[in-house]
Amino acid sequence: MRYMLYLLKRTLNKMKGIIPVYFCIIALFSCTSNNDKEVTIKPTAFETSKGTKTSTYNQVMDLYEALAENYTSIALYTMQKTDAGEPLSLVTFNPNRSFESEFSNREDKLVLLINNGIHPGESDGIDATMLLMRDLAEGKIKAPKNVIVAAIPVYNIGGALNRNSTSRTNQNGPKEYGFRGNARNYDLNRDFIKADTKNARAFANLFRTVKPDVFIDNHVSNGADYQYTLTHLFTQHNKLGGELGKYVQSSLMPQLENSLQQKKWDITPYVNVFNRTPESGFSQFKDSPRYSTGYTTLFNTLGMMVETHMLKPYKDRVEGTYELMKSMINIADKDAELIHQLRNSNRLTYKAGVTYPVQWQIDSSQSSTIQFKGYEGEMIDSKITGAKRLKYNRDKPFTKEITYYDYFKPKKSVTIPQSYIIPQGYWNVIDLLKQNKIKLEKVQKDTVMTAEVYKIVNFKTVKSPYEGHYLHYNTEVSTKTEDVKVKKGDYIAKTDQEGVRYLVETLEPIATDSFFNWNFFDTILQQKEGFSPYVWEDKAEAFLNNNPEIKKAFEEKKENDPDFAKNWYAQLDWIHKQSPNYEKSHLRYPIIRVGG
Repeated sequence: MRYMLYLLKRTLNKMKGIIPVYFCIIALFSCTSNNDKEVTIKPTAFETSKGTKTSTYNQVMDLYEALAENYTSIALYTMQKTDAGEPLSLVTFNPNRSFESEFSNREDKLVLLINNGIHPGESDGIDATMLLMRDLAEGKIKAPKNVIVAAIPVYNIGGALNRNSTSRTNQNGPKEYGFRGNARNYDLNRDFIKADTKNARAFANLFRTVKPDVFIDNHVSNGADYQYTLTHLFTQHNKLGGELGKYVQSSLMPQLENSLQQKKWDITPYVNVFNRTPESGFSQFKDSPRYSTGYTTLFNTLGMMVETHMLKPYKDRVEGTYELMKSMINIADKDAELIHQLRNSNRLTYKAGVTYPVQWQIDSSQSSTIQFKGYEGEMIDSKITGAKRLKYNRDKPFTKEITYYDYFKPKKSVTIPQSYIIPQGYWNVIDLLKQNKIKLEKVQKDTVMTAEVYKIVNFKTVKSPYEGHYLHYNTEVSTKTEDVKVKKGDYIAKTDQEGVRYLVETLEPIATDSFFNWNFFDTILQQKEGFSPYVWEDKAEAFLNNNPEIKKAFEEKKENDPDFAKNWYAQLDWIHKQSPNYEKSHLRYPIIRVGG
């Protein structure tokens, strides 16, 4: 027995980034869901309070530890540390465990990953998943044949430990809850691609280890008032792409809606409306890679956010989330083979030479219609400001056909190269690529490569800080092919790999959430060397005399640009930028493209 236990532990510990915390020895001999002894798991705070309270972080972990101790179908793993100093945890339900990890030996099974507590004040998913995992372990829910259910009990541990009862101003319960910001006050649902936090880096390691096929992120909405307790926000189908995107739009989403309707749980797309009424129509939320479902899209995972309605009773919101997750598990179980095929097919789509959209916009020429259940909105006089304010009248419910803009089209695209070359000095970029399990090769000797080089032509920057950054946008580049010196120790990232979409979306400067736009390369935007006018005047004159074509262009610019003609320093600067004295690294994007 001891030797077999040793083998089990040794095998599991070989899993990179995953440390088993609880794993019952009975799994060595049985595939049953529970021990022979009668098990009593304490009810949750949600249950004992009749749906008015949510569990503390310690109570959450106590329950999962108890489940893992008493049921072979439940395992609890410790992942990398978060900003709060506590490690990220992963709990799995898998009745058919063997010596090997369920993630390294999953055969044809899908993995459905549930994320909870990214905003701990939105605690619905935390409580619903506790009930779900317990009911799966106890056999109250029929175990899926083709799905391993995995869950992050609480993602934002720092926020969960920072409990209060006031910060969720718009929300109807629970009595106490966690705070939106993490231990460093980051909004973690803006951090997936830039990964400023240990939380995001731990998630990336978990996600790329588990490699889920389906992803659910549980939230609570803000915004308009309406009749629904449940809303869904699926991965944008055009952005997901191909037959996989079509499956989400035409099959997965309708199946979920129908399943919940049969259980008397109405659901509608996330109501992307603020400070106006929804009946005029609204668009699908654009989930760029900073958001959870935008990030999971980069690895062709079917993602969705659950957004329960903030004003509905907490009990209803938790119970609705529970039923939605049950429905998603059943759909994934039924469609497991098809989902496998579609994901594999989608991976093959993105290869060198293929055009890849890096910016998207609403396609107003296409839309869907929704039978929307809302409340009449009225503009009344504010007793505080005297101005007009919006007031929903719950005594006037309605069902109306409204327009839903859920089609997007590419705004800007790039061609996928064969590889990107990342200079070794940009270790921050290299670390993130490794964290996301991107395959990298080191350059073995100094060499020269013919490559495409970008120069930053234009960009705009937000005026207020946003999640620790002054984010760039509307970035424009020029492209030039030239011979580039590549040093021994630099890194090659070939696009012929699973993470090709991640590479393109992070390394192409014009992409919405590129590393450039998130300020990873701001040092190239500042000149390091300049000139003293009294010195450069004489050199500039000599330079123009020796370069008649540049002198001609200079004179034409003075003639055609009155502002330039009046600005002596701008003139000297223009000449300097045409000369060999101008530093080559200024505005030159350091990552180069090879092939494609």
